[in-house]
Formats: sequence, structure tokens, C-alpha cells
Amino acid sequence: MRDFTYRSQNAHVLFGQGSIGRLEEAVSMVGGKRALLLSTPQQADQPRALTEGLGCIVDMFDGATMHTPVDVTERALEAVETAQADCLVAFGGGSTIGLAKAIALRTDLPQIAIPTTYAGSEMTPILGQTENGRKTTLKSPKVLPELVIYDVDLTLGLPAAMSGTSGINAIAHAVEGLYAQDTNPVMRMIAAAGIEALADALPTIARKPDDIEARSQALYGAWLCGTVLGSVGMALHHKLCHTLGGSFNLPHAETHTIVLPHAIAYNAPAVPEAMDILRHALQSDDPAQALYDLGRAVNAPASLRDIGMPEDGIDVAADQAVENAYWNPRPLDRNELRDLIARAWAGEAPRT
Repeated sequence: MRDFTYRSQNAHVLFGQGSIGRLEEAVSMVGGKRALLLSTPQQADQPRALTEGLGCIVDMFDGATMHTPVDVTERALEAVETAQADCLVAFGGGSTIGLAKAIALRTDLPQIAIPTTYAGSEMTPILGQTENGRKTTLKSPKVLPELVIYDVDLTLGLPAAMSGTSGINAIAHAVEGLYAQDTNPVMRMIAAAGIEALADALPTIARKPDDIEARSQALYGAWLCGTVLGSVGMALHHKLCHTLGGSFNLPHAETHTIVLPHAIAYNAPAVPEAMDILRHALQSDDPAQALYDLGRAVNAPASLRDIGMPEDGIDVAADQAVENAYWNPRPLDRNELRDLIARAWAGEAPRT
């Protein structure tokens, strides 16, 4: 076994059906008395109803949006000041949890995350923010939520299609964790378990969205995959998705779902050990194709064209993908990356 360094993230998790009922207790656990509730406009009614009558919730900001635009964060900071909030409760997916992180970065307020998707952001000290059409990321312990409530009941209303893309987005975190520059045996074990749980649960959810056991398994897998994302570095796949999302305002989970098989195919020759783990977790001799097929099984869009990327953006994205050198197990070749992006844009199967 090769030498490695392992550093665990702090994680206080309440996992279980109906655990939203422990929210007031959770606010107290993080030392809060006056919580600002955060959500997207589309989801605002659900958290508002669930927290009605709780004295610890003093106000709500429902303007969270994908890619965490800085101007939205600035408006949310005004709401924090007006409410005199001493902690944050983020209800929703990566957009809402990202907003809480952006506020915490600027204020040091403690956060409670209540994820309703499988994005995994709640387990990471990573924040992505968008300003002037470019998305940048940073890593800081200040943005890691202090407590997470995983309640499977809150995922039952997640549409089947969104469940699929959100789940494959989570798988992407674990896949890159398998071959991260700073990976270790603990993270590989967690990543493999997370990938296996989600790959097994997502097709069931696509057929039967109210299957509690499949939903629980998916939420558990998302927790594991998010833990990997928060503990080790990422590589080409995440760089590409941040570039595409920030430059063309593409939906986050769908972008990850479409790009992942192609990114795996690109890196496969350089990471044989990781590919062996993936073959076992996905029960397939061709992991890239298996994840492409999983996208079809959950009725996810197959192409970047389908989610709004213009064809002339292929070269723009290829240029941006090789800017600002970053680690990847296989050297970055601009022409081959352009081919990768073009195949993803067209919805073609991955080419190893």
C-alpha cells in the first residue's frame, strides 16, 4: 500500500425519516436562536410550511439561484442584517446550500443544511461563485456546514428526472475522488460504496419515485459521495463542468450528468486502479458507457445542446479548460478536450 495522508472533515449528521422534526434542536446545537431560512423561489412554500410556528426561524430569504451569483449573496446579506440572524438554515439543493456557504464565508455564521437533492454540497468546504459570467471556486473550512439533516421524506417530492441528474452529479464527486491526486484508501472505500448505492437506487427511483428504500439508499449514497468531494481534490470533470456552467449558464446537475462519461473515458487509460473499482461498483466492464447508459435509464438529457449550450461554445470551452493549469491524471490536450466537449454537446456515447 502506498503512503497517504488522511484528514477527516467535521460532520454532525442527523439521518432518518422525519428528522426535520429536530430542526429546533439543531439550531440550538449550533448555538443559534435566530435563524434565517434560505431557499430558492421555486421551493419556498415547502420550507415555509415545515417551519411554521418555530420560534427559532425569524425570517426567510428565498432568492437562492444556481451558480451562487455574487449579487444574490449581497442581497441575502442585507436580509441577514435586517433579521439580526445568528445562524443559517439552508433548505434545498446545491443552489441554496451554496448561498449559505457564501454568507458564512463573509459572516462566520453557523449553518444547518437540509438537503433535498443528492448534490452533496452540504459535506464540502467548497464554494463556487459566479460574477461577470465566470465561475470561480474556493476551499475554506469557514463554508463547511456545522450540521446536516438528512430526511428522506423531503426527497420524495424531487421529480424523478431531477433525482436522476442530481444522483449522477453525486456519483461524479466519488468517481474523481477515486483518482484524485490526494486520494487515500479510506476515500476510495467511501467512494465505491457511494457510487454503488446511487447506481443501484437511481433506476428504481426513475420507475417508482415514492420508493422509500430506494430514496433512503440514494440519500445515503449522496452523503458518501459528498464526503469524498469535501475530502480530496477533483480533476478534469469538475473543471469542465464549472467552465460550462459558469460560461453558458447551464443547469448544474444536468451538465455533470452529460460530461461525466466523457471525462471518465478521457482519463481511463491513466487510472487503471480506479477503473477496476468502478467496474466492480457499476457491475460493468466499461464504466464510461455504464454511466452514459445510467443517464438514459433515468431519462436525463444526453447532450449539452439539449440544455442550452451553443455549438460555437465548444471551442470557447476547450480554450478555457486548458487555462490555469490544474492537476489531472492524464495530461490535458486541447484538441482531445475539444473532441470530448463536442461529443458531449452532440449527445454521442463516450469514446475511450
